[in-house]
Amino acid sequence: MKLFDPLSEAINASLYSPADVTTGSTHVRDSINHKRVMSIILLALLPCILMAIWNSGYQANLTLAQMLAAGQIDTLPSLSNSASMCNNMLKGLWLFLPMLIVVMIVQAFWMALFASMRKKTIGAGFLVTSVLVVLLMPATAPIWQVAIATSFGVVIGREIFGGIGMNFLNPALLAWVFMSLAYPGSISGDDVWTAVDGYSGATPLAMALTDGVSSLATQGITWQAAFLGTIPGTMGETSTLACLFGAAILLITGIASWRIMVSILIGVVALSSILCMFNPEAMSPAWHLVLGGLAFGTIFLATDHSASAMTAKGQWICGILIGLLIVTVRVFNPMMPESVGIIILFGSVMAPLVDRLIVNAHIKKRKASHV
Repeated sequence: MKLFDPLSEAINASLYSPADVTTGSTHVRDSINHKRVMSIILLALLPCILMAIWNSGYQANLTLAQMLAAGQIDTLPSLSNSASMCNNMLKGLWLFLPMLIVVMIVQAFWMALFASMRKKTIGAGFLVTSVLVVLLMPATAPIWQVAIATSFGVVIGREIFGGIGMNFLNPALLAWVFMSLAYPGSISGDDVWTAVDGYSGATPLAMALTDGVSSLATQGITWQAAFLGTIPGTMGETSTLACLFGAAILLITGIASWRIMVSILIGVVALSSILCMFNPEAMSPAWHLVLGGLAFGTIFLATDHSASAMTAKGQWICGILIGLLIVTVRVFNPMMPESVGIIILFGSVMAPLVDRLIVNAHIKKRKASHV
């Protein structure tokens, strides 16, 4: 059926290489195309995926062990040994895979529908967007709400602008923002981070901003644990180390802009250092960098080709602006600690304007030099 032709083409493009290959001298500058870019991004996300699966299961099993020791439960369910990597991975897969499958089905439906209406094929990036949506969600997020958020992100964030490459907003990030605004109780608060019924506990970032960094020690949370990612949080954002592995892949292959990453870090470190000078009890730059979704957002979301500045100066300006706003919102609005996504979305909206102003300035300068 012609209605499903785009979906069939998408599966074939993802699994197979084209039968017709150009031979001889060509005018192609390099071998990088959109499909290869998405494949590299997916490879860069692999450490975060593995960490998300393990840590989701680990946090659930660790919490069950603590509840057993406190006498809140009588026995441990099966696969609840937090010391077993296999048990943690299996329990994490049980949380991760169903959400990923539903997100992929929902996204496939909308992309096939719009592709059929436009009589075009589905482009690459299908799997990457699905993975990003899941990694941005807590393990406890209701799947039906995630499906609605995915629909909003894909349709409003990408398809109405013409599809992949035509959008200026990251659809996965827009899905996260939709969840934050439409279902805040499912993605924020004290009872959404660990997949254990009847358990509640704030994220380390929320505790640090509300009660001070010293309060983390009472919960057994160290800087090293935050860096490795063995702390509660959304599935893919807890491990700064896993994000750094992904950053290395993106930078070595030239897929992501180092200017955006560095400029965001400059904004975060500069403002947090200044605040520490006036208030020694303020959160240090080292803690800002490992808590919340800063590392994940900086590496995988702010560097989105379609949703970031294109000019070199624009990347510096938008990156520094994002870094400054992240620290500002964290420090002065502790009721909204997980604000990285919304701020990066704001940076994406501002990017075309910043690029335009820079291009216009160059045009005026060149015109003036020829007078």
